[in-house]
Amino acid sequence: MTLKSQLRAPDMNLPEQFDLSNKTILVTGAGDGIGRVASLTYAKLGATVILLGRTVSKLEAVYDEIMAAGYPEPAIIPLDLQGATVSHYEQMAATIEEQFGHLDGLLHNASILGNLRPFAQITEKEFNQVMQINLNGALFMTQALLPALAKAPHASVVFTSSGVGSKGRAYWGSYAISKFATEGMMETLADEYSNSTIRFNCINPGATKTAMRAKAFPAEDASKLKTAEDLMPLYCYFMDDSSTDINGQTIKAQ
Repeated sequence: MTLKSQLRAPDMNLPEQFDLSNKTILVTGAGDGIGRVASLTYAKLGATVILLGRTVSKLEAVYDEIMAAGYPEPAIIPLDLQGATVSHYEQMAATIEEQFGHLDGLLHNASILGNLRPFAQITEKEFNQVMQINLNGALFMTQALLPALAKAPHASVVFTSSGVGSKGRAYWGSYAISKFATEGMMETLADEYSNSTIRFNCINPGATKTAMRAKAFPAEDASKLKTAEDLMPLYCYFMDDSSTDINGQTIKAQ
């Protein structure tokens, strides 16, 4: 399936219906929010999770949770996407291939919001910071990991989009532009690799109880929002072999 569309999540029950045994999955922004919950859930389903993030203490906390639960031992990659270069991604990819042989899944979860402000007030520094993490990091990391992904029987790359990544919204300039570009990157990759064993899709998580959401909507009643745990069936579906025919899609989690 390669036709561009905004689909809603397919009907699913619990994450436990999926089997990620013997899969190696890299999660960016794994220290908290959706990334943390996805890492724990993938590990629960049998995957060896590579935890990537900038705050070592948060990654270690997730590592400890996974080990305490008796799930497969994860790996930790401390990396600040803000300062990461192509060389860093290439070294990381070489290490992953050496230690694991291939990569079955890649969840690009790490993002920053920047500041919500009028378009005329967007600064060069802020714009570059948002694009560096939300777009450039995902692009060059994916590029470096393509050989490892190609060695997997079926590999899945999942980018994170947003409602403002398909329809722009006033004052969301930097973030919205980064997410429009992310969807474009995903679609380009999906078309280019349409005859390969690698599939590329986006998840739009929607309004979710996370620190980023709280920053964007400080007056919102967070108790009414979906939690990261609520979204996990979709995140697991995209890493499971049952989704091998889904390619080039942006799926709304809510």
